[in-house]
Amino acid sequence: MINTQLKPFNATAFKSGEFVEISEKDVLGKWSVFFFYPADFTFVCPTELGDVADKYEELQKLGVEVFSVSTDTHFTHKAWHDSSDTIGKINYYMVGDQTGNITNNFNVMREGQGLADRATFLIDPEGTIQAMEITAEGIGRDAEDLLRKVKAAQYVAAHPGEVCPAKWKEGEATLAPSLDLVGKI
Repeated sequence: MINTQLKPFNATAFKSGEFVEISEKDVLGKWSVFFFYPADFTFVCPTELGDVADKYEELQKLGVEVFSVSTDTHFTHKAWHDSSDTIGKINYYMVGDQTGNITNNFNVMREGQGLADRATFLIDPEGTIQAMEITAEGIGRDAEDLLRKVKAAQYVAAHPGEVCPAKWKEGEATLAPSLDLVGKI
């Protein structure tokens, strides 16, 4: 999936108290995160979505839009948003993918279940997937690490010829791969 292009899609999302129509055209031209999760009104999912909500303002300052996606409907997203304090703080898109089109486009549909895997994709402004993470059902993701990956991807995009080493944080040293570095790291 890395370095592949975002596939076309159309969906209805719940955002800022409204239902809005979105497509891949709304993603192109900016950095985006697609944050797949199995289902509304569950257990690990709200902890993850709330964690991303807490980092949403910082992601927005980096020019990143967030699209959470499950195979629930946009109506269910609204009901969950209205009934849960954790989900109620979400200001990003909550995409209803009841047809499974988007989930299948990213190859994260659980076969025979109609549910998305717990998966995150970082997409650059050209629509190219730059990072992805997929975890098992009981393993929640960390929005702080997502933020770190966004910053690393944006740095690498802005600085051709440089790469970010393990645990890289904004402002730390990067590497410029060369023959001189072979065997010295």
